[in-house]
Amino acid sequence: MQRSLFLLLLMGQCSFFMCHLYEYHFISESKTWEEARDYCRETHTDLATVYDMTNVKSLRLIFPRRRQEGAWIGLRSDPEKENRKWHWSLPGVEFSSTENDWHDNQPNNQNDAQNCMQIINHKWKNVNCAQKAKFVCCNGSHFRVVDDSMTWPEAQSYCRDQLTDPVSGLTQLKKDERLLIGLFRDTWRWSDNSSSSFRNWDPNCFDDDKQQKCAVSNGSGKWSSDDCRKKKPFFCYNDKIVLIKESKTWEEALKHCKRYQYDLVSITNPDQQRLVQVRAEKAETDYVWMGLRYTCVLDLWFWDSDNLVCYENWASGGKSDRCDESGAMDKKGPHEWFGRSKDEELNFICALRKSG
Repeated sequence: MQRSLFLLLLMGQCSFFMCHLYEYHFISESKTWEEARDYCRETHTDLATVYDMTNVKSLRLIFPRRRQEGAWIGLRSDPEKENRKWHWSLPGVEFSSTENDWHDNQPNNQNDAQNCMQIINHKWKNVNCAQKAKFVCCNGSHFRVVDDSMTWPEAQSYCRDQLTDPVSGLTQLKKDERLLIGLFRDTWRWSDNSSSSFRNWDPNCFDDDKQQKCAVSNGSGKWSSDDCRKKKPFFCYNDKIVLIKESKTWEEALKHCKRYQYDLVSITNPDQQRLVQVRAEKAETDYVWMGLRYTCVLDLWFWDSDNLVCYENWASGGKSDRCDESGAMDKKGPHEWFGRSKDEELNFICALRKSG
């Protein structure tokens, strides 16, 4: 009876609660990319990092409707200093250099311009991103082969408009056709050193030349690149989550966060999961505490913020429902959740308490 009453009191929070861990600001003053970066670091956290289409929508909402000129975001390419790096297009899917299915003598990077990927009879071949081919989109376990030939940026844009993304990950597709897949490489890096591989280039403005370039987001949310020395308005962000590299028990971590007007972080959707796992990767312990606890009295897991666990990312066998356990995230991919003894000393992640 007590458990049922508690569930009824909290039920609405699964639908309506949304903790904002990340906040964007549009700055109308025109500055070069480096000037904009310095301004954002002084007054906010950094130039805007974008993790997924939810973030793209957030930028669009604060972009002035009548403004024609785009605004700087925190993405810059510097080929002379940065080596190219392979990424999967789908946010949250990490590429491992030890897991691949290349054709012989691949990747060969002919003419230093083959930065996108095509699958041919189950094997991978790097191709020029401007080369047109059929491609495959995915939405979870559902695949759709598109017979219209497009460039890789066009294919990515099409998939995101119709389904989710170009197929990403090694186990998602086995086809005996020549199809573009969601693997690409570039020299673009985020100002705050985020590992986000998300890109949202306008296919008509995609420019992968050798010059130093900085990324611009327009009112539609699509990106182009421009000379970093030009002056433009820009987007900053405020990060409302912080990794504490001190090892504490769960209760000690909770008290530490609250002392500074924070809470141990709650995760209520996949977008928040991606933001938190970026911080977890930099921890000095194998796991990091979250604000997740188990109560034997009510026989359920819940967040310290009194929210039910509506979204879950438990590892297989990671949840044992023991009375002495609290929730922690694995610092390594896929950043799943585990029940750990609340007396274990771990790094932890705090989130700024909601105002009002």
